[in-house]
Amino acid sequence: MSNTFLIEHSQDTLTLTLNRPEQHNAFDDTLIAELIDALQKIEQDNSVRTLILTGAGRSFSAGADLNWMKRMAAYSSEENREDALQLAKLMQVLNDFAKPTLAMVQGAAFGGGVGLAACCDIVLASDNASFCLSEVKLGLIPAVIAPYVIAKIGQSHARRYFLTAERFDAQTAQSFGLVHEVVAADQLQARAHAFCELLHQNGPQAMTASKALIRHVAAHPLDQTLRTHTATNIAEIRTSPEGKAGIQAFLNKTPPPWQS
Repeated sequence: MSNTFLIEHSQDTLTLTLNRPEQHNAFDDTLIAELIDALQKIEQDNSVRTLILTGAGRSFSAGADLNWMKRMAAYSSEENREDALQLAKLMQVLNDFAKPTLAMVQGAAFGGGVGLAACCDIVLASDNASFCLSEVKLGLIPAVIAPYVIAKIGQSHARRYFLTAERFDAQTAQSFGLVHEVVAADQLQARAHAFCELLHQNGPQAMTASKALIRHVAAHPLDQTLRTHTATNIAEIRTSPEGKAGIQAFLNKTPPPWQS
């Protein structure tokens, strides 16, 4: 594996840092493949309970690498489709990651970089971070990231920012739901780890099930099938070892096993 990203594992939290600062952490086919592989391995690592995604240098991620896009322009339509499917797989793997994920946006997030942030559960941004869905400036569209970005910012804001390619600040991103908190740059890392400590108070399997529940409920109408699905979910959780242990600990006024 190359050094296109760095991994730091500390106290149940793994920080994955995009490490192409000279290229503003833009991604190409190599980085995409390596990130997919790393995320899949991290997801299976029982020593990791939370994942922080961030970038080295001044930018979080500038999205697609221009040299990569230049190469892809010479490829056939089918080769471009297969290449785009790999990026789509990266977004899906991050979006569906079983454990809590936190994007720590310390600088500019453009194009696919916005997509990476949108795929994370919690997004913190420094007060000097900026965002831009810049694809139309290049005669392109934010197609692969669209499902995740629109789920966060809604159709109304997507209609504006997908078409204008305006740059917007962290406070604006927070106002329409892409960012959860805006933090002073020198406090960003401390706030991210405080969130991880908060998450570590909760049942790991319950949080995984909650993430799956959100995705399912958001994609289905409120009907009897959905009501049955949610009822089945809570019944299964109540009778699971983690659910039983959590309820017993609450009744006994003792810490649950995942806090030890």
